[in-house]
Amino acid sequence: MYLKKAIFGFQSRPLSYKALGGVQLGKNIPTLSRNLSNVAAKAKVEVNTLPNGVRYVCDPRKGHFAGMGAYVKAGTRFETGSLIGLSHVMDRLAFQGTSTMSKTEMQQKLESLGGNHMCSAGRESLVYQSAVFNYDVKVMSQLLAQTMLHPDFTDEDLLHFKDSISFEISDIWKKPDLLLEEFTHATAFGKRTLGNSLVCEPKGIKNITRENVRKYIQSFYRPENLTLAYAGIPIEVGKELTMEQYGHLPRTSKPLAYPAATYIGGQKAINKLEAPEIPYLKDFSHIVIAMEGLSVTDPDIYALACLQFLLGGGGSFSAGGPGKGMYSRLYLNVLNQYPWVETCMAFNHSYSDSGLFGIFISILDDASHLAGPVILRELCNLVLNLDAVEVERAKKQLRSSLLMNLESRMISLEDLGRQIQTQNGAYVSPSEMCDRISSLTRQDLQRVAERVLMGKVNNAGKGSGKPTIVIHGDIEKVGDLRSLCKRAGVGRQ
Repeated sequence: MYLKKAIFGFQSRPLSYKALGGVQLGKNIPTLSRNLSNVAAKAKVEVNTLPNGVRYVCDPRKGHFAGMGAYVKAGTRFETGSLIGLSHVMDRLAFQGTSTMSKTEMQQKLESLGGNHMCSAGRESLVYQSAVFNYDVKVMSQLLAQTMLHPDFTDEDLLHFKDSISFEISDIWKKPDLLLEEFTHATAFGKRTLGNSLVCEPKGIKNITRENVRKYIQSFYRPENLTLAYAGIPIEVGKELTMEQYGHLPRTSKPLAYPAATYIGGQKAINKLEAPEIPYLKDFSHIVIAMEGLSVTDPDIYALACLQFLLGGGGSFSAGGPGKGMYSRLYLNVLNQYPWVETCMAFNHSYSDSGLFGIFISILDDASHLAGPVILRELCNLVLNLDAVEVERAKKQLRSSLLMNLESRMISLEDLGRQIQTQNGAYVSPSEMCDRISSLTRQDLQRVAERVLMGKVNNAGKGSGKPTIVIHGDIEKVGDLRSLCKRAGVGRQ
């Protein structure tokens, strides 16, 4: 009976035929009362800063699990000299051995807690996250701090890291979408800042030493670079955990200076001789045309995200069956029209001070000369031809995707931490995001499309406004894409 009361809010009493006497079917039973809400509670997010500069944010709404994450302002865009490639290594060191705990002990403790944990290295941040039962929050907080601030590894681990990274480098050549993403960033930003590779390159393997790992931690794991996020944890508990694990870190007198990401654009051709031959991909060319996008703090970021959903795209074969994205432009106008196109999709990468927006296509070699005209036609039509119905559909898809993703504890936790980290302590709630998306008009989307595609973006790095073109295939067959872009009016003229 207690369980029923707790779950359904019923005033429990034994029900029998007599107990129901006189109650007609179809009328409310007086002894039953429903106190469940059908409206989601609004987040009461609170952001605070410790005296040493560590920021922490709490969303105290309760759940079966509590989530916590640590977000470090580090990553590949900040790597220079002997630290090149170390972000990739820090990812591999997470939740392994520490200075006070062996790898085996760490694994045993994590297994006893259940839940999940992860670490990922990006271009602008290292993310450490976990979700555990509410009563294990303190233990997980200790493990999270240990693996962040005091990672350790043996000489055997060092050899394993180097071997696994060498394998990843060779494996990425077999994945054109990942390969072209790296080359697109490198071409767009000149192999520095945001152009640094997410994967440790062969020249960076020599940097994987114990001394350089310590140097990396000392350089970037500073109090002012740390943001802690807690979901499902009371604000006072979040403060206590942050003080306990990070309050001892000394405040730095001179914050690091970070150069702005300068977009330069240009063209990169990856010919067949550079890439290992892969039989099942040899008949395809893979091409990207992109422009400088918007930073995460740009007011037009919602309109640009809506344009990405409007273009949509995907692969010609879908394991889940037909229907996904079938009304997006790249499905209607490209994938459903041309059998020689294997993949065509729009992408939008946004960072703290710049971004990339464009289209990736995989196309049969014999038709590769058509890739440029197809991509440019779809990009130009964002400015010239937008229908009110498809704009509304894209807005609904964007809101739906946003809310569906935020149902995951780990994703909502990362959203919480990364917003505070990249927006200088500011937080935009999901409801406010949805309101901003709903307020967009067709004219807003056309204006932003023109701003991006004509090279009028004015980010901190004062970019060139030129297109970024990356070709993996026969360059002669693909043709002169720079001239095509110029004739189409794409890029700063």
